[in-house]
Amino acid sequence: MPETSSSVTQPSIPTPLAGVPTTATPAEVRQAAEALKSAIDAHLRAVESRVDELDPAVLEAFDALAAAAEEYDELLYAVHDEVTPFEVMTDSEPEYAGPDEVEALSVFIRRDYLVADPDALTAAARTAAEGVDPETATTRTALLDIFDSYDADEIAYRADELGLQPADSTMWVVAADPEGVVGWHDDPFSEVDAELVLYRDDVIDEDSDDEDDEDEDELEEAEDMLPG
Repeated sequence: MPETSSSVTQPSIPTPLAGVPTTATPAEVRQAAEALKSAIDAHLRAVESRVDELDPAVLEAFDALAAAAEEYDELLYAVHDEVTPFEVMTDSEPEYAGPDEVEALSVFIRRDYLVADPDALTAAARTAAEGVDPETATTRTALLDIFDSYDADEIAYRADELGLQPADSTMWVVAADPEGVVGWHDDPFSEVDAELVLYRDDVIDEDSDDEDDEDEDELEEAEDMLPG
């Protein structure tokens, strides 16, 4: 089942970066481990002596720690086929720059699905709409009938019944100009200003990620079996 982004997730197996040599050695792993230890100490010293929340020394030490952790993680995997139990946050959300007194808002929702059971989808379309011919129906026509009969929230609630497998989803609540929310828009899904995001809720399909990892492992095993 999908879980919100606030849930604790298991670390995924990394894909080696282009900068990590394929001939990396155990000595390089040890060297990266020592560099990581030094970066941890430097970051702690910077935090202990910082003067404010946005102390440049802390930010610089944070970036150095992230880079050292990433290098160690990649080398560890390349040489020993092992991963660390933590993940480095590479992208931080921008700080909110909108008004404190919000006069209008827009809600942007994206929900992804896989058509898991085409027969169930077609059967649901026959129930929802009249005149559906099972001999000529396709998943496209079935989806048109489903979305014509049910609203997006009901489809999300009844996804399994409709033969759909929920994948990732996200919802952004964005502060808006009161004049901009009146009337129809020719481009309703234009780029969102990330600095006006009031609230964001991501639902990640961890099962799908696990399946992808398993597929990658199986592919690697198959490649290892090929004659050199």
